[in-house]
Amino acid sequence: MSSISIAGIDSVGVTDLATVSRRALLAGAGVGALGLSACGRVRSGRASNTVVVGLTYDIDTLNVYSTGFLGDVQAAVVEGLLAPDEHANYVPVLATEVPTLENGGIVLEGTGMAITYKLRPGVLWHDGRPFTSADVAFTWRAVKNPAFIAESKDGTEDIVAIETPDPLTVICRYKTVSPTFATTLFTFGILPRHLLEGVDLNTAPYNERPIGTGPFMVTAFKRGQYVLTERFPGYWRRDTSGKRLPYLDKLIFKIIPNSNTLLTQIRSGELDLVTQTPYDQAKQMHGLPGVELIRAPLLSWQHLDFNFRNPALADPQVRLAMAHAIDRGPLIRAQGDFPAAITSPVVPVFDFYDPNVTKIAYDPAKARALLEAAGYVGKGVRARNGVPLRFRFLAQAGKGNDELAQQVIIAQLKAIGIDAYADNKTGVSYRQARYTGAYVINYATWVTGADPIYSRFYATKGSNNGQGYSNPKLDRVLQAMEGTLDPLERRRAAFEMQRILMHDLPSVPLTSNVAVVVKRSALDGFTPNPTNMTPFVGSAFWRWRA
Repeated sequence: MSSISIAGIDSVGVTDLATVSRRALLAGAGVGALGLSACGRVRSGRASNTVVVGLTYDIDTLNVYSTGFLGDVQAAVVEGLLAPDEHANYVPVLATEVPTLENGGIVLEGTGMAITYKLRPGVLWHDGRPFTSADVAFTWRAVKNPAFIAESKDGTEDIVAIETPDPLTVICRYKTVSPTFATTLFTFGILPRHLLEGVDLNTAPYNERPIGTGPFMVTAFKRGQYVLTERFPGYWRRDTSGKRLPYLDKLIFKIIPNSNTLLTQIRSGELDLVTQTPYDQAKQMHGLPGVELIRAPLLSWQHLDFNFRNPALADPQVRLAMAHAIDRGPLIRAQGDFPAAITSPVVPVFDFYDPNVTKIAYDPAKARALLEAAGYVGKGVRARNGVPLRFRFLAQAGKGNDELAQQVIIAQLKAIGIDAYADNKTGVSYRQARYTGAYVINYATWVTGADPIYSRFYATKGSNNGQGYSNPKLDRVLQAMEGTLDPLERRRAAFEMQRILMHDLPSVPLTSNVAVVVKRSALDGFTPNPTNMTPFVGSAFWRWRA
């Protein structure tokens, strides 16, 4: 697996970690008390050995397999067999090594393969019960269960059987070759069999108080306001000196979707860390005493999605016209010049990015001509047969970066005679709308793993395909891309995938973002993570400088 090289940290100003590439590019809730007291503020920082984190989104569930958002809290509580590190390389966590062909952990068997995991001994669940291979096998069965409503079941159908010859050995037998096995299922987290077997996972108390093997335990979750976690004294990991981790006593997550409140609480000292700082606030935080800004890489892309169930958007000429109407320059400037323009759903840091894929240039005159040719005429809002080009436009409410971009796109579509109006939702409502297609157009961000699984987004039955988009040829290409270990075959299929997507235009790729991290300068051990596993996979190593 190829890796991302991340540049070092400079000593002053903004830390710039955004220069990355898989080809070794450049080598080189707003309440103060959180229910803890009637009127006092949370004590953060060195005195209480606590870090208070500001989350810029609401949390739907703490079940890592059900959430439709990044699992920041979950990554500090629940562990998988493997996890991507700050370089987007997979490293062992509850397993003792990453299975490969070279070390014998992967064995090809006919058209499929077998993967053997050796598990780490001495690992305990937060309730003191031992972690074993039975928990891994149970996780597969539980997530695969048709009755369980999961955000994604990727990887479950590829496995035909799991054998557990002893408590510390797991053998997964796959019906096909699966090069992206590390991106799915067991990497996100293992479920405790002794607590969840025979329980409805859709309604289980676990979803609000998960029991994991990670460095922190959830002690309270108040929806829309906060999650409290405390140090797990029986955590398995130790530092190089033999000291048991984590270093911190508490991680407190405050849910603050309002960017102005976020800035106020950073300034007042109520927050110690924000890993996804809204761009409109990031520059204002630069130069605050005792605060460090880190510009970190993120395997993400922003896109405008079309719902193919809408008769107008089912017309490829209308989608193409809308793509020509978008000028990425104002989008980038509106977001503080942090994003970078992209022209493919594959971001350029990946080896399988095709630099020659069809690029749709900003050309409003051509956009108008395409609409005219498709029969949409008139001054102001164009119409055909009395039906105007008027679309509900979904974005995540309270997510400042997205709402800024949405307003820019609304103005650009208006210039070619399309009336798009904001229909924004937050939390669970946004997630449901995005996945079920309860929108007409949608501005959204995907953050992927180190080996993205594009069938999630664009296959006919993709778990994240709420658009109603279907192309059987693309389904076959995706199957070929995700069914071989040969890097050249995967790259050829990825190039074909990009050609099809830029022809069909189910989405318009717009920008690739960085994460702007704001943290207290005295908080050591923090390392960004560019993947959808988030930086909290490394929270065991965070500590206050003495």
